[in-house]
Amino acid sequence: MNGENDFSRLELRLPACRSNYRYFRGRLRPSTKLLVLVKANAYGHGAVEFATMMQQEGADYLAVALPVEGVELRKSGISLPILVLTSGTDFFPEMIESRLEPGIPNLYTLEALCAELRGRGIRQFPIHIKLDTGMHRLGFMTGELSALLDFLRSHDEVRVKSLYSHLAAAEDPAEDDFTRGQIAMFERNAQTITDALGYRPMWHILNSAGIERFPEHQHDMVRLGIGIYGISALPGVRLAPVASLKVKVLQVKALSPEDGTIGYGRHGHVAPTGTVIATIPVGYADGLDRHFGCGAASFSVNGHRAPTIGNICMDMCMIDVTGIPVQPGDTVTIFGEDPSVEELAGILGTIPYEILTSVPRRIERIILRK
Repeated sequence: MNGENDFSRLELRLPACRSNYRYFRGRLRPSTKLLVLVKANAYGHGAVEFATMMQQEGADYLAVALPVEGVELRKSGISLPILVLTSGTDFFPEMIESRLEPGIPNLYTLEALCAELRGRGIRQFPIHIKLDTGMHRLGFMTGELSALLDFLRSHDEVRVKSLYSHLAAAEDPAEDDFTRGQIAMFERNAQTITDALGYRPMWHILNSAGIERFPEHQHDMVRLGIGIYGISALPGVRLAPVASLKVKVLQVKALSPEDGTIGYGRHGHVAPTGTVIATIPVGYADGLDRHFGCGAASFSVNGHRAPTIGNICMDMCMIDVTGIPVQPGDTVTIFGEDPSVEELAGILGTIPYEILTSVPRRIERIILRK
């Protein structure tokens, strides 16, 4: 498809990606490896497209949530090492064949993996050990390390490539004592495991907010997630938004007061002096939350903001363009520079992650290289 003529598209700006990459890379020592998260379809940006850009820009590692995400990247020609954060136990054959490196959060998963490897005659397969330091979602607790080490000493099917943990509130200064406690626990437990192994795996605990706020604890590698996509944890830091969701006007209608209402439920109302609306091809099936309807959000068209009018439909919505020169085929920006993802997230009382990851695959991703 030709992105310039499509009704809806998510534009990915390579220069913005490079700018954000340089910003975070600049906070790290030259020797520190940088892992980029491309899970959840690269936070809605398009996993294959974004992974390709990251491979070209020099990332050391990629991470996905699920095995199927990693398999897709391999089939698309991505050759970087890929950590699977939520490997489970059902897809080890596919992971082994696709050279995916599983995150191991418990002994049950490790035992199942070793059984699969043993049946294939494989030794020294790379794994990553997840430590629970306070997030309490996945990972080995301190009291479970002894059993983990006993198992690792007696099984050469695997080799520990890295030890890692996840910060629960690194972006919140009010939680800094908790965050430092997590880091200290991670360092103690990682050292215990390293001493027992007799070799040093990579250590990594910092996420995007951690890179910005606790760079002194970058260890061997950091995991860059939302930051690469343009969201900073620091007040006053304005990163470049990589993604812009744009659609084209389908139809423009001038409605008179006697036309009455607009949209499902008749929740949009024509003004006493008349209302001009534009219908655009984006709805809640495209990630546009229904709570953006009835004027709660406004989008950019021809240098003006146009509020929604009436309810958001499944595949379309209407915006009030009264007084704005608009015609079919004109471009409307749902988010990007204006409005920002942060603005839309604020309207919903949520986080930018939710806005970005809600854009479905039916919206074509277009890489803009200039």
